[in-house]
Amino acid sequence: MRDYKLVVLGAGGVGKSCLTVQFVQGIYLDSYDPTIEDSYRKTIEIDNKVFDLEILDTAGIAQFTAMRELYIKSGMGFLLVYSVTDKQSLNELMALREQVLRIKDTDRVPMVLVGNKADLIDERVISVEDGIAVSSKWGKVPFYETSALLKSNVDEVFIDVVRQIIRNEMENVARSEMRNPSRSQFKDNKSNGDGTIQSLSKKEMLGNSSKKNTRMGSYQGQSELYETKNTSRLQTSNLTKNAEKGTAQSKTNSSIEVKNKTDKSPKTVSSLNRKKSKKKSSLSNIKLMLPFNIE
Repeated sequence: MRDYKLVVLGAGGVGKSCLTVQFVQGIYLDSYDPTIEDSYRKTIEIDNKVFDLEILDTAGIAQFTAMRELYIKSGMGFLLVYSVTDKQSLNELMALREQVLRIKDTDRVPMVLVGNKADLIDERVISVEDGIAVSSKWGKVPFYETSALLKSNVDEVFIDVVRQIIRNEMENVARSEMRNPSRSQFKDNKSNGDGTIQSLSKKEMLGNSSKKNTRMGSYQGQSELYETKNTSRLQTSNLTKNAEKGTAQSKTNSSIEVKNKTDKSPKTVSSLNRKKSKKKSSLSNIKLMLPFNIE
């Protein structure tokens, strides 16, 4: 149940108390008793929703302007009432509206313009067209003519103010969401299976975020492990290539040495043969040089 505070403003004697009592209690007050401050409460169902209304009936006497400012600060919706039999009462509403807008510091204030005592046809001095003109001047504020005696449009004026308050609250929420959009909110919602979307609780959202962090950590760990494996593989392949190069080099060197050895061996044999041939030639020469035959 929502609690809304409504404030009824207007000059003295325009029927503010009659309207309020008729709405809250269904009673018409036929005697005039100047009001200083009266507060009423009423629970009402509007658009299938229940609301608890606190209605403040304010004084129309100029001496209580300081108290009026307090009422305006605490109020959420306002009924500005004048009497169709009193031209001055409509003129006073001009200053009251400016005061409301100044204190609330906004032009979007839930408000209705009420022309009361519409049943006094013979005493009327303000026409319906005059009320419509003022409503248009105020930015097309909802305008009603009421009769507390006949209970004409009494409930409607209070219900209209409540609906304006609800509309303002919804617009403020939508405006704040547009200023601060959160995509993760849509991602962190889950389906109920029947096509509706259920928002996750804060605990579930924290759990999801921790799961996401864990997954990211595992992905990072796997990537680091993969990089380490690749590095070790590269190092192993480099070592293998170096070893193969070293083996090939050693084989080449050994083959060169063997070749050199094989090349040297024929030279050595030929030199020996030459020495033997020299010895034979020397012996033959010796034989030839002897003057006689040894045999």
